[in-house]
Amino acid sequence: MQQASDGSKPKVKEYMTQDVATVSPDATVGDVASRIAESDDHSGYPVCDRRRVEGFISATDLLLADDDEPIFKAMTTDLIVAHPEMKITDAARVILRSGIQKLPVVDDAGNLVGIISNADVIRSQIERATPEKVLKLMQTLENIHDVELRQDRRTVPLSTLVPTQSRVYADELEGRKYELEHGLAEPLVVIENGDTLLLADGHHRVLAADRLGIDEMDAYVIVVDREIELGMAQTAETEELESIDDIEVVDYARHPLVETTERLQSEE
Repeated sequence: MQQASDGSKPKVKEYMTQDVATVSPDATVGDVASRIAESDDHSGYPVCDRRRVEGFISATDLLLADDDEPIFKAMTTDLIVAHPEMKITDAARVILRSGIQKLPVVDDAGNLVGIISNADVIRSQIERATPEKVLKLMQTLENIHDVELRQDRRTVPLSTLVPTQSRVYADELEGRKYELEHGLAEPLVVIENGDTLLLADGHHRVLAADRLGIDEMDAYVIVVDREIELGMAQTAETEELESIDDIEVVDYARHPLVETTERLQSEE
């Protein structure tokens, strides 16, 4: 996934899915109904003659159609589509106001080039917030340690990460698993200090990924050109944290917010 390089607002082409499943106008209702029933990800498909979008077929469109009827007789032809150069915020407004979960993305010739979903829109908003977090952390470290830092965006193996947080909460862990499974998780924030990769932000995401069998993740890496003494590293050493296996998963009932709420209720 590419970020907008000119400082402008992100566009649909940067977040759309390019590999789109489609159906032919000549396919039968029965065949498409079977595809939808067997799929975990699709409740409908763009209908394309070669690459040109002719309509959209949803499970609802199939309800009153005969199984041997061709799709072009049952499909919706009054389409709402997006353009790859459209701002992601404009696509979000269309999705919100129309109630459509997925918009076909077509070029100037009407050819299908991708599809943008409400999940893609959410992901764009999550990722846009992360660089600001990284910049603030970099500025703080530079001011405290009087060093110049640089930032990389790369994939990091989870086995190389040294955690700086000793515990995560089970309920939040489930939420992060859901985000990963649906492509909504933001990148990690990691500090490369000498030979050590300190995990600064993303402990719940890392453990969720590990439980899902994911070995590596996208990360913003803050690179320290000369090794310095970081408070995060001292925390990891004090807590005896050497790998993500050392992070404790705490049940939600022991979450500080819940403990505080229960205490206040008992005092009333």
